[in-house]
Amino acid sequence: MNRKQALLLYLAGTLGQILLVSLLVWMLRAWGVRVDYGTPIGLFTLILGGLSSAIWGGYVSIRYHHSSFKQLVRDFFQVKQPLSNYFLVLIFLGLDFLPLVLSGGMIIPTWYLPIMLFCKVLVFGGIEEIGWRYFFQPTLQEKLTYLVSTLCTFVTWSLWHLLYFYIDGSLFTVHLLPFLLGLLCNCFILSAIYTKTRSLWLCVMTHALINALSQLPSTEESLWLSLVIKVLIILLAMRIASGSMEKAKS
Repeated sequence: MNRKQALLLYLAGTLGQILLVSLLVWMLRAWGVRVDYGTPIGLFTLILGGLSSAIWGGYVSIRYHHSSFKQLVRDFFQVKQPLSNYFLVLIFLGLDFLPLVLSGGMIIPTWYLPIMLFCKVLVFGGIEEIGWRYFFQPTLQEKLTYLVSTLCTFVTWSLWHLLYFYIDGSLFTVHLLPFLLGLLCNCFILSAIYTKTRSLWLCVMTHALINALSQLPSTEESLWLSLVIKVLIILLAMRIASGSMEKAKS
């Protein structure tokens, strides 16, 4: 399987699967069937759609890189990392949530809530990284620049999320522009981490932490400060990624 075939198969499989699930959900709702988190059929469609990027990312990655499922699992749970890699994650998370902290901080009703949220989104969120960062963007970067690859990933990842939001019933309640700006920022954070560390686990963990912390009750953050921080994060991510790529070539 060559590079172009692998990319097309991943996109066709991932977007095709979640699109088919979305069509199924549309038909069920048209027939008056309740499809959401509170019903078995709703949970089934959420799992089937939500796992699409992980399923196709894992399958295509194994075929394209002549790897194995065992290696994929090992990379997913490769917790042992240099402290500098975890420090990089901490820097990005600190910057990402700085506007929220400065505006009054996050509200943690119970000490175990962040842990519970992290465990949940590790599966329903972090596992997406098998597709987008472990396979898709690195494969794009074999021929394209880091910036172009990240923007391509952002566009396809955004479409995937919109379809997922339709499945879970939240599409028409999402504030689209803030969500897309946050997703763009996350694309740069996660892609820079993977380009620098080549660690699937760090991307999974970072994705899960971002989702978990974003779900905590909080006060409203400063819009302008948030935009400035996002620009700073994107510039930092580009600098880190470009430096890593130049070092790999030398």
